[in-house]
Amino acid sequence: MIGARRQGDCQWHPATLWIGIGCERNTSVSLVEKAIAEALATAGLAEEAIAGIASAARKSDEPALQHLSQTRAWPFRTFAEHALASIDVPNPSEVVRQEMGTASVAEAAALLAAGEQGHLIQPKRISRPATGEQGAVTVAIAEAALPYAPERGELHLVGSGPGDLSLLSGDAKAALSRCCAWVGYSLYLDLLEPLRRPDQVRFDGQLTREWDRCAEALRLAQQGAKVALISSGDSGIYGMAGLALELLLQQPEQDRPSFAVHPGISAFQLAAARAGAPLMHDFCCVSLSDRLTPWAVIEKRLEAAAAGDFVLALYNPRSKGRDWQLGHAKEILLKHRPPTTPVTLARQLGRAEESRELTSLERLKPESVDMLTLVLIGNSSSRAEDGWMVTPRGYPGRVSNERQVFFGLAQASIKTRQCHANQESG
Repeated sequence: MIGARRQGDCQWHPATLWIGIGCERNTSVSLVEKAIAEALATAGLAEEAIAGIASAARKSDEPALQHLSQTRAWPFRTFAEHALASIDVPNPSEVVRQEMGTASVAEAAALLAAGEQGHLIQPKRISRPATGEQGAVTVAIAEAALPYAPERGELHLVGSGPGDLSLLSGDAKAALSRCCAWVGYSLYLDLLEPLRRPDQVRFDGQLTREWDRCAEALRLAQQGAKVALISSGDSGIYGMAGLALELLLQQPEQDRPSFAVHPGISAFQLAAARAGAPLMHDFCCVSLSDRLTPWAVIEKRLEAAAAGDFVLALYNPRSKGRDWQLGHAKEILLKHRPPTTPVTLARQLGRAEESRELTSLERLKPESVDMLTLVLIGNSSSRAEDGWMVTPRGYPGRVSNERQVFFGLAQASIKTRQCHANQESG
């Protein structure tokens, strides 16, 4: 305990121990538990440091091992006989080879579970049944180089918004405060640096290395850490949430840390707020980057959005290596909507260099746009007025019920005031 007075010893047990187990069919649970306890005691190890148990694949349905996994919340890994046979062990057994197809189960399974840098710290021990027990069990212990405790780990996908800390949601702030490890692209971590405590560790990643960042965050969470995997904007919109969840779902269920997504303000939302009210009718977002999506697919989506008269937010509009896509998108849209359609170019939103330009589809100059720009294009009813961009909620000629109600209430209010005025003058 931490305090002015010493209140007791503090012990830390990283979950690095893998218990390899070989046993006869239907061995008693009590015998397996006793064998593990004796092996730990012999090696001077704590049960709290157990990461999980491991055995041969044919033992995946062994009742005693399933019982231990469920009641102790220990991950249970099994390995095929040929994988076990490939591991060098100090105590191979010809009898086991003839029975199982591998000269070792307990030692080999423990080493395989512990990973490449794991090592055996307790050679196999054979335990026989006491009165009332049945079967026989062999136990070995290997230590992994890194902890493994997915049941304690947490993976938080945090949307950090555009960059201004005042635009960071309370939910995202709470997640960042909770996590001891922050994983993200260096620029995004720099923007959040004022919120990071000394006890929170940064893991800086490189641009375009999204898979590496997701894998690093998942690895840390599987070790039992609380991890924030950070995206700009909203992690669920062109962010890291999808890739992280795909990687998580590839893991066995027992190897998965908890998973949560914390939304943030996306670029198109802040661009709309800065522009006025451009998203009052149906809208869609399209990324012009063909790094992950073929241009033919992007082109079809642009055609559909243009034909459907959607307000359109264009992400990743232009870069040094992609300088023609925005011009092509402009040509597609001009086939379906007026040249005077308003366009907002919002750059570096939420940052010191923020800028906004209101132009038209006809006057849009692709060369003035870069990767830090969000291009917001109105529909056929959108208009620019006094520096603002607005899209009506209804199309011309179709007055909505809401407007009818509003005007009806307004007229009733005017008549009421006139009536009161007439009464007072009378």
